[in-house]
Amino acid sequence: MISLVLIESILQAAIAGLLIGSVYGLMCVGLGLIFGLMRVINFAQGEFLMLGMYVTFFFCTTLGLSGSLGPVVGSLVSGVVMFGLGMLIHKTLLVKSTGIRVVGTEGEGHYPQLILTLGISLVVANGALILFGNVPRTVRTPFSSTAWELAIGNDFMLFFNKARVLALLVSILVAIAVYLFVQRTRLGKSLRAAADNAAAATYMGIDVERAHRISFGLGAAVTAVAGGLIASYYPFQPYIGLDFVVIMYAGVVLGGLGSMIGAFWGGLTIGLIQQMSTLFLPLQLQNAMIFVVFLLIILFRPQGLFGKNVERV
Repeated sequence: MISLVLIESILQAAIAGLLIGSVYGLMCVGLGLIFGLMRVINFAQGEFLMLGMYVTFFFCTTLGLSGSLGPVVGSLVSGVVMFGLGMLIHKTLLVKSTGIRVVGTEGEGHYPQLILTLGISLVVANGALILFGNVPRTVRTPFSSTAWELAIGNDFMLFFNKARVLALLVSILVAIAVYLFVQRTRLGKSLRAAADNAAAATYMGIDVERAHRISFGLGAAVTAVAGGLIASYYPFQPYIGLDFVVIMYAGVVLGGLGSMIGAFWGGLTIGLIQQMSTLFLPLQLQNAMIFVVFLLIILFRPQGLFGKNVERV
């Protein structure tokens, strides 16, 4: 009897890890895009996730979208909003510390980028606190508190939270769409060309500044969509970005820097580790377990679990 209970617990934790990890993977793809296509380490990515949550929340509450698909529509709207905001942030703040202007400079512009994105993070988080207050919010739908049941014989009963299953499906579809856009479209190829060699891309007639602006907006949008999906089952407040930005960076590094596919698998792996660790560790030590496994993997595979030494998006 004890062994059956243990097996059921392991299977349930694995299911939860896959459901949660898929959304982690999507938000890691957003950060991976910004690094892979711009070589920018963005400390404000957690705040983009948080803004995606609030845009989804206000969109659903304002229009009265309390149905099961409300958060999905809201998260896609938040992606559009954050795409525009990301492009605006790049045009007004980041443009002088990225692209062709910093080629050949000390650190390739990374030093001002770190300070700028950290400043953006602090301003956005505290501005959100002033505007929205510190009361935790969530986007409640009929799917949030219900689950599909799967009986395996007479021994196991597994549960699939409906909101998280829906988030998994949307995350996979969005990740595939973004990957195909970057890899197969003419604009996506120009974004990759600008990332590989900004000077050579300029000689080929590519507007590197515009390419980086689109890349930054796209990375912000993808992470905002993930935030909107998380909002359907996880309470949030203005400083929620701090809880997820560590997961994003760990997922991107774990998957392989510059690899979009690796970023998704890195986030998925972190979700599995996080949920499986609940079987033998208290909630407070989940992140500690993530980094124990993270350090072990990086020790034996420095380029990341799913990346290559030279792979880029």
